[in-house]
Amino acid sequence: MAVSDIMLGAGTKKSPALFVVDVVGTVIGWTAPAEELTGYRSEEIVGRSGRLLLMPGRTNLWSGRLHDKERWHGLAELRHRDGDRLLVRVEGARLATRLAGQAWLLSAVPADEDLSGKTGSLLESLINSFPVAMAIWDRDLRCVWRNAEAERLTEGFPYYGIGQSMADPVPGRDNGNLLEVMRRVLKDGVPVIDRESRWTSADQNEERMLSSSISRLDGVDGRPLGVCTLVLDITDSRARDRLHLLREASIRVGTTLDVRKTAQELAELAVPALADFVCVDLGESVLPDTTPLQRLATEPEPVRIPAFRRAGLASVHEGIPEARWHLNDAVFIRQASPFSHVVATGRTHYEPVIDFSPGSWLDRDPERAGLMRATGMHTLLIVPLKARGDVLGVTVFARTDNEQPFSRDDLILAEELAARAALSLDNARQYTRERNTALALQRDLLPRGLSGGDALEVASRYLPSDVHEGVGGDWFDVIKLPDGRIGLVVGDVTGHGINAAATMGRMRTAVRTLAYVGLSPHEVLTHLDQLVVRLSEEEDDNPNDPTGATCLYAVYDPATRRCVMSGAGHPPPALLLPSGEMSFPRIPSGTPIGVGLGAFASLELELEPGTVLALYTDGLIETRAGDLETGLRRLGAALAAAPRPLERLCTSVVSSMLGDTPAEDDIALLVARTR
Repeated sequence: MAVSDIMLGAGTKKSPALFVVDVVGTVIGWTAPAEELTGYRSEEIVGRSGRLLLMPGRTNLWSGRLHDKERWHGLAELRHRDGDRLLVRVEGARLATRLAGQAWLLSAVPADEDLSGKTGSLLESLINSFPVAMAIWDRDLRCVWRNAEAERLTEGFPYYGIGQSMADPVPGRDNGNLLEVMRRVLKDGVPVIDRESRWTSADQNEERMLSSSISRLDGVDGRPLGVCTLVLDITDSRARDRLHLLREASIRVGTTLDVRKTAQELAELAVPALADFVCVDLGESVLPDTTPLQRLATEPEPVRIPAFRRAGLASVHEGIPEARWHLNDAVFIRQASPFSHVVATGRTHYEPVIDFSPGSWLDRDPERAGLMRATGMHTLLIVPLKARGDVLGVTVFARTDNEQPFSRDDLILAEELAARAALSLDNARQYTRERNTALALQRDLLPRGLSGGDALEVASRYLPSDVHEGVGGDWFDVIKLPDGRIGLVVGDVTGHGINAAATMGRMRTAVRTLAYVGLSPHEVLTHLDQLVVRLSEEEDDNPNDPTGATCLYAVYDPATRRCVMSGAGHPPPALLLPSGEMSFPRIPSGTPIGVGLGAFASLELELEPGTVLALYTDGLIETRAGDLETGLRRLGAALAAAPRPLERLCTSVVSSMLGDTPAEDDIALLVARTR
């Protein structure tokens, strides 16, 4: 195709600026629309470098990362002959010319030109029919294009005028914050989404709430050319309020694994945003720590049944006069009522206008009807709290002061809030159930009535943590051996929950059995390590079952006052002499139980009368904020300053180590004093 062929039919009326450059960037073809757009006459530009058409610092559009493409399009900046910047929509197509060989055919139109013919009349119609003001601004933040909605707003927001710069002062208008935001987006390219602002009319008689989104426009060469703004009037947008409430629900409901707190969070969130009165009633399965619900003795059995216990309550009125039952009260319902129907079907009861007429459900429940009339309830929602197929309870939403009845949109919002809360409640229920089971199991497995006989005075403390998924596998034991010696053991099983507690019980039993045989401490740990490895191999179908542990085992002989200790990856014992001197004997390092190496050795010490030996798990000394050595120094100071009676010593040490912060891990502490 010859260059002369390109020029044929090129007119000036609404025609794009066409020009041709060869592979090295020399202009070899020029048209009248190109002259009209850029100001360059043919004799001034043909045969010269196309860089004349580019702003300083810009790269050639027809080279660089675009040179291997057959066609491309996008935004670009050109320079007018007088030096002004031109923001254009440009298209490039590879071309084979008769005289110059390979070249580029380029087509450019101003960014503010009518979109028809470039994006199609359908797309143009859609853009201009959106209730969103759209505009394009160049690098000087001058408006170079706008849609019909933005054009309609020009009188109230003059910056939408073509050629108007956001930096130009306009009497009565302060757009400094918006200008800074647009400059920041232009600089760093990070879009701003859903930025809320208020707009006031020039006569101060009208105020609107606007939502703005701003994004950077990059040219075909990858460099920033300007920004695009989209502005939506959200003054009357109830959808906006609903989205905000749902976002708040994700933040404020279910902040803990406490069932009652989650129920109360739901009630408080919905008042007054959705309703004037909200109550949350939960079943016994969700509140396992409550006493069983009892039937009302004064009512015939078919009439009322105990269904729930009140767990959440909120109202716009002080004292909550709408509430027939208050927090922790048993809630009774009639069998032929919307409440029982919601529980049975799992479907919401929607009553936009409460029916008090004869024959209605409230006509058969005069006590409830009287309370609702007295407090002005006129619209009602009873929403099931349903999670994983189970109905955990119900949430009641009602309006009194708000005269608007609940709409279908309100119904959808209430169900969404209830669904999110129900999931949090179910998680809390499962956590509480597993934790209570694990605690009960561990209490049964831990020793009671520890005694060191005539050889040792002993005391202990166990403190479960609430931070992790459940109780852990920390344990301690005092073992009276047949030859008069006393065994002391502290261990910490990997993991938390029921599996950890069960594994702890098996290890405690194994240590006792091995100790009774008369094995030395390092031999006990070696056999325990082998046993755990064997059990792990046999139960490898349950990868979640914790099988590793750390352990410290000591045997004290009152006849010789010798104490032999061996450790398996466990913190060192603490030794407090009668003189007040503190030390942490460094037992030969051993691998944790369950590794299978069996590399254990013993340390032997002589303990003078009145010496205190403290064994503990790492939860006592380790925190996220401090390392092991820091924890050991703090423990040494706490032991040295503790009162002499061992029971009080245990209490003082735990209190000193924790302070006002909850334990980050389970804590086991076993102390013994030689008699």
